[in-house]
Amino acid sequence: MNTVRSNAMFAEAQKFIPGGVNSPVRACRSVGCDPLFIDKAAGTTVYDVDGNEYTDYVCSWGPMIMGHAHPDIVSAVQASAAKGTSFGAPTASEIELARMVVDGVPSVEKVRFVNSGTEATMSAVRLARGYTGRKTVIKFDGCYHGHADSFLIKAGSGVITLGIPGSPGVPDDIVKNTASIPYNDMDALEKTLRDEGKDIACVIVEPVAGNMGCIPPRPEFLQKLRKLTSDLGIILIFDEVITGFRLSYGGAQEYFDVTPDLTCLGKIIGGGLPVGAYGGKAEIMNHIAPDGPVYQAGTLSGNPLAMSAGIAALKILQRPDFYEELNAKSEEVAARLRQTAKEVGIDVQLNGVGSLMTGFFTKDPVTDFDSAMRADTSLYGRHYRNMLAQGIYLAPSQFEVAFISAAHSAEELDRLVKMTEWSFKKLLET
Repeated sequence: MNTVRSNAMFAEAQKFIPGGVNSPVRACRSVGCDPLFIDKAAGTTVYDVDGNEYTDYVCSWGPMIMGHAHPDIVSAVQASAAKGTSFGAPTASEIELARMVVDGVPSVEKVRFVNSGTEATMSAVRLARGYTGRKTVIKFDGCYHGHADSFLIKAGSGVITLGIPGSPGVPDDIVKNTASIPYNDMDALEKTLRDEGKDIACVIVEPVAGNMGCIPPRPEFLQKLRKLTSDLGIILIFDEVITGFRLSYGGAQEYFDVTPDLTCLGKIIGGGLPVGAYGGKAEIMNHIAPDGPVYQAGTLSGNPLAMSAGIAALKILQRPDFYEELNAKSEEVAARLRQTAKEVGIDVQLNGVGSLMTGFFTKDPVTDFDSAMRADTSLYGRHYRNMLAQGIYLAPSQFEVAFISAAHSAEELDRLVKMTEWSFKKLLET
């Protein structure tokens, strides 16, 4: 595989950009190679600057649920850009997308748009503190909620991919009010909330963990979390930046029938453009300025390009049977990959929920942060390179999620299974 131009671009990028990338996992260090520089994409295919083609299972880390460069989204962005790219003033598209989010997500009565998932989670936590008058935030080990200071305690995603326990530059005074407990641990959950409930402003959780690899909630875990927080007057925040409009039109909260107080969104609601949002009960949301005292602002919040792309994306997702078809084919390929690992005789745990999945190179079930950390990252790196050489583009980290899109064909999924079998066998040869 010729990657001469990508290699040259990476060398040049490192002169001007820290690590040569604008998000750490993209550096591909944990999988033992340099990153590819992507030139373009269409449908399920991405093309690098050397002209190589790959079937894409990263999907821009989730937003491309309908495939790359969907003509409806491209047309919407072009039409919006022709009218101006930013005004710093309200537009009709903000109302339209807000109405769609409120209509679609069970917990959301009002919504505020921001520019990233990090902004959404940071703002939701500030709102919860302002609304309750309490300080403490509870998160879960391995769940990643963006790179705001208070979240970089036992965070997932790039933090664990790079082997970083937290982050320098985060003062103790900021993180002292954040506690992290084991994901999926009912006993730790109940003890922590009952012992410290009077000081806890909120609990924030990925309803399906997606940043230490895909880890589903145990049966009744989310229901227990909902009951405890309700009983103790604690705000429950679902971080649905990944799962929102992904598992179902109403997100994980509709999929699992558990309604939080606040929800954070991103990725899909921008149709591939930078966007984030947080929303929830009107009683809580009315505490945000200018109606209330909790301040949050953003020059590009509600940017018309992102709003137009988001409207077009959600219209596509409203197609009858969209999620039934997507989840069915995703669950089928997940089952086939599990069977492949079993037949080859390699220790791989394939976790999946809907169109999210991760293959962990370990013999033991992966149900939380500690069990995820037992996965063999060097073996995953070899698998990643094997698959890349066969034109299959996976996430460059053991602790990220593979995404299936509506655009992936049966033939492409067949080839994914076939090449996975080839790679697994090759791994056992050496």
